[in-house]
Amino acid sequence: MRDTPKKVFIIAEAGVNHNGSLEIAKKLIDVAIEAKVDTIKFQTSQPEKVISKFAPKAEYQKKTTGGLGSQLEMVKKLVLDEEAQRLLVDDCKKKGIMFLSTPFDLESIDFLNELGLQTLKIPSGEITNLPYLRKIGSLRKKIIMSTGMADLNEIKAALDILTSCGTPKENITILHCNTEYPTPFEDVNLSAMLTIRDTFKVKVGYSDHSRGIEVPIAAVALGATIIEKHFTLDRAMIGPDHKASLEPDELKAMVKAIRNIEVALGDGVKKASLSESKNILIARKSIVANEYIKKSEVFTEKNITAKRPATGISPMEWDRVIGKRAKRNFEEDELIEL
Repeated sequence: MRDTPKKVFIIAEAGVNHNGSLEIAKKLIDVAIEAKVDTIKFQTSQPEKVISKFAPKAEYQKKTTGGLGSQLEMVKKLVLDEEAQRLLVDDCKKKGIMFLSTPFDLESIDFLNELGLQTLKIPSGEITNLPYLRKIGSLRKKIIMSTGMADLNEIKAALDILTSCGTPKENITILHCNTEYPTPFEDVNLSAMLTIRDTFKVKVGYSDHSRGIEVPIAAVALGATIIEKHFTLDRAMIGPDHKASLEPDELKAMVKAIRNIEVALGDGVKKASLSESKNILIARKSIVANEYIKKSEVFTEKNITAKRPATGISPMEWDRVIGKRAKRNFEEDELIEL
């Protein structure tokens, strides 16, 4: 029997879709609130400490931002400084939504810790970064870890580092993820989320980069406890992640669908529901006379049958009725009595 489902934690991933603008970032907060997500998530980094000047852009980044310029030059234009992020934290507090951010370097981990964040998000690209994992694990906070590009051995190694540094495994949720923007449906491999859950006995979720809202909804039906999805004010905006993001109305639709699926999953007990119970008498059948039956006549396979409604003897009692004698006359379709 499945436990009563707990509320899925929905992360609206703003990421760098603010394009370095505090004003746009605040608009994204308002969109997230209107969509009724659980938290909005940004990214925190000092680009020079994350990306070398020789690092190339990913193919999807070249398509969405043009081929000119390095990855470092691109990211430097998309960063909100510490003061801007403090203002975003204050804005989230005033408006009643949880602020999250993904740190991409050791200094950013310290900064988010100073801000008082109780949950830290590990991005897929840091799952093989030993110093980074050690630092986050030593803080003993709640951890959400994405696993794009990773295999089970790499996930195990990261999990072992986090727990050996003091973070209990029950504080860690591992997100299945594919690090391609957008992710082709044939590469989603949503069943891998269950493989992670069953292999490591951890809570799992799904960080989605596919187009549309179908895959995160399916992930919830499979048992995801966290859903993360990029969103933007407008997919036509210039920037690396906009094309693989939901627009405001789509974000609302995803949240609504996930909440509906949560309710539909139920508690796993198979029984007549409250709404359908009233239809039992209407949809099921009783044993009735198949023709006129005289008093003392023997009930046979020929002179009785099963018809709606279910207000008489159940057809499951068929063998008990066959061979008995009628105690009175029965008209055709009349409920049989013994």
